[in-house]
Formats: sequence, structure tokens, C-alpha cells
Amino acid sequence: MKLVILLGDGMADHPIDALDGKTPLEAAQTPNMDRIARGGRGGLATNVPVGMPPGSDVANLSVMGYDPKRYYSGRAPLEAAAMGVALGPEDVAFRCNLVNVDVEKRIMVDYSAGHISSEEGRELIAALTKADPKAKLYPGVSYRNLLVEEENDGLLADCTPPHDISGQLIDDHLPKGEGAAQLREMMLASVPILTEHPVNLRREREGKRPANMIWLWGQGKAPSMPKFREIWGIEGAVISAVDLLKGMGVYAGLEVIDVPGATGVLDTNYEGKVAACLDALDRVDFVYLHVEAPDEMGHDGDLDKKIEAIRRFDARVVGPVLDGLEKSGFNWRVMVLPDHPTPIALRTHTAEPVPFAVMGSGIELDEMEAFSEREAARGGYGKVEGWRLMGMVVDE
Repeated sequence: MKLVILLGDGMADHPIDALDGKTPLEAAQTPNMDRIARGGRGGLATNVPVGMPPGSDVANLSVMGYDPKRYYSGRAPLEAAAMGVALGPEDVAFRCNLVNVDVEKRIMVDYSAGHISSEEGRELIAALTKADPKAKLYPGVSYRNLLVEEENDGLLADCTPPHDISGQLIDDHLPKGEGAAQLREMMLASVPILTEHPVNLRREREGKRPANMIWLWGQGKAPSMPKFREIWGIEGAVISAVDLLKGMGVYAGLEVIDVPGATGVLDTNYEGKVAACLDALDRVDFVYLHVEAPDEMGHDGDLDKKIEAIRRFDARVVGPVLDGLEKSGFNWRVMVLPDHPTPIALRTHTAEPVPFAVMGSGIELDEMEAFSEREAARGGYGKVEGWRLMGMVVDE
């Protein structure tokens, strides 16, 4: 049996007046996801347990079959693993976003600094390291970078994700609590260094948003979790543009497949991801294929682009993967779902249940006619805890 999970990050949403009360999933053209819903069985998955932050870290950990209440230790340690940064037992990793703020009004303008390129980000991180050689900073993908602190510095600080505070005053959301003073000092000290850097001066001349501040959040220590093969008895692979999912794959003992041109936004290499998925199924029995673009468009508050991201995911990932599985000669099952909602109106994540649908060998049909939030409420699986989904797909 070959198992494939196709995850469109942040696809779920709320009904929108501009769409006559439809959600983006209902408004987008999704014939392939609808095909899975009609040809299989679905329901609603609660991927974020009560009381936990509704991030992609918690939610994807659930979908991968790990109970976040037991295994979650923070977002940044997962990204550190993907970047090849080994954490000592007392090290604390932080996500270090390059953000754009209105310095005079002290407002968070853009959590991604206009989705700054990885090359530009690398130059900026190098400048910050030169200014403070003691800081253990590591460049990542686009605006997503890493800071490692020793001896639990800031582990217990209350840090806010920057994508949660677009348009809000930063002073209300700077780190608070134990160990927060040093974090605030680093964040504020980055402003003059980054503001005058040639990369940002060039970006401003080109009409782009400068990355004029770092934002620290998502901290944690290295998690301890069993390998995927130890739980399910099969080997697997993960395909994603973002370090968070890659790091999750590292800790789970999955093969982490890098796809050239995978960007994490609307222009990602969909075809490359599909080819890598189908190729991997000749070596392993499970592939987790993650696409970030719908989530990024939700954070941007761009309704048209979110609908387009969903359409591209359906047409350029879900459809070709289905076609490839049907031609493969294998017995197979495929599950499609988002990890969490990223509502356009809120521009951040929520913890509500999300639709899922499973199709393939041995899966009984239910009454779902399409893939959407409303249709999933009619699904034969009902409401399930997200971390139990993997067991349903593997063992049913």
C-alpha cells in the first residue's frame, strides 16, 4: 500500500461576503479535491488541541501522526534540524523573522518583508552577525531565519508570531516575561543596522519593502520523538519548501527531499514536487507533500491570490498525483487536507477543525459531494483528533 498526504497549508477559511457567503475553498475550482471527496470518505479534523497555539508546527505534527500535547517543544527547533543546526541539551532555538516595520509609527507592516529573497536575507543575517559576533544567527529561506541561545535564555518568554500582528503596534507585542529583556534588546538593536544596509537601500529604490527589523519567536528546545518507521512500520519522505516541515521530517526519520524552485509562495515548483513524490514512491511507502502558498496568501489578506493558490494546488499537485497513482500499479490511498484555517479576514491562523478526505483502496464512500468546510461536516468519519488521522490511513 502506498500512502500520500497532500497538504495545502492554510486552505480552510470562513464564509466571505464578497464570495456570496462561500469560503475560498468553495469558490476555487477544485475538481481534483472534489474527486477525492466524492470517491472516498471525509470529515473534520481538529489538528490543534485545545490550549495549544494554532501554528503550522502544531497542526502538521498532528497530521503526521504525533500528538502535539506529547511531542511539541516549539517551532524553531524543528527548523533548526532542517538547517543542519544541532542543538545542545540546554540550547534554545528561536525563529528570527526579517520583518518590515513602520519605525516612526512602530507598526508591524509585513511579517515577511515582502517575501525577501534568501540571498538578500543571507546578506542581512551576515551583517547582524558581524555587528554582534556572539549571536548565533543562521540564515534560512526567505524571511525565515534562526537564532540559537545557550542556557535557556528566553525559553519562558512570551513571544508573539509576527504574522499575528499585521497592522498593530509592535510595542504591545515585544517579548515579555522571564528572559525577555535580552530578546527585546536584540530586536531593537537590529533596526539601525538593517535600515542602512545596502540590501535594504536597494530594495527601497526598487519600491520593495525593506527588512528593517528582526522578530524573535517560536522558541523551544530540541524535541524527543520516535521515528515514523517505529510507529507505523514503513519508510516515508517529506516534500516541502519550508524548513519547518523539513525539520519535522528529520526528527521523524523521514527522507527529506529538496525540490529546486520550491519557494513556499505562489510561484513554487508544483511540477517538481509532484515528480519528486511519484519518484519517491518507488523507494518508500509514504509521502507527505506540503504546499505553503495558500497560507502565505491568507497572511497577506489577498483573497484573489488565496483562491488562485488553492486552484493551483488542485490542478498542479492533486490532479497529477492522482493520475500518477492510478497509473502506478500500486495499491494506494491519498488524503487531502489543510493543516489549519488562515482566514482572509484575520490574516492569521485559527484552531478550528479543517476538512479532510481520503480516497483509495479499501476506503468506503460517504455522502460528501465536494471538498470544502461545509461538505466535510457531512463526512462519514465525523470529527476526529488530527493526530489520529495517520492511523486511520495506515491501518483502516
